[in-house]
Amino acid sequence: MPVNIHESAEDYLESIYMLSMEKASVRSIDVANALGYSKPSVSVAMKQLEENGYIRRDEDRFLHLEEKGLAIAKRIYERHETIAAILMSLGVCQETAYKDACKMEHDISDESFGCIQEYIAVHGQPMAPDAEAHRKAYAERN
Repeated sequence: MPVNIHESAEDYLESIYMLSMEKASVRSIDVANALGYSKPSVSVAMKQLEENGYIRRDEDRFLHLEEKGLAIAKRIYERHETIAAILMSLGVCQETAYKDACKMEHDISDESFGCIQEYIAVHGQPMAPDAEAHRKAYAERN
């Protein structure tokens, strides 16, 4: 069963994950820019995530997801991409689908998401994910 953490912490972890797919190294300022948060707010959040074992910072202050942080980040990222794809397959425009998925990814039950995954397993992935649309939805949300 997934660990329950605050929605904002999930967003931070997902952001670190997404940035790490694009860049060799991720710093707090990268997260602040991606989410549209102030550097001091991100700094406080990174300290809390580090103290709780979700991330670590190396000697150069680069951020690294620890095992449990990575698991949460991947879970939230998968939910976002999957929900956006389902919405787009229903006719929702890409921009709206990613914005709505941003809201839904945190609140959907494991049961409902499991049923969506089963549906996709039978019927196939409805649409290819779009990382740029995903990032844009986060930036506009915050």
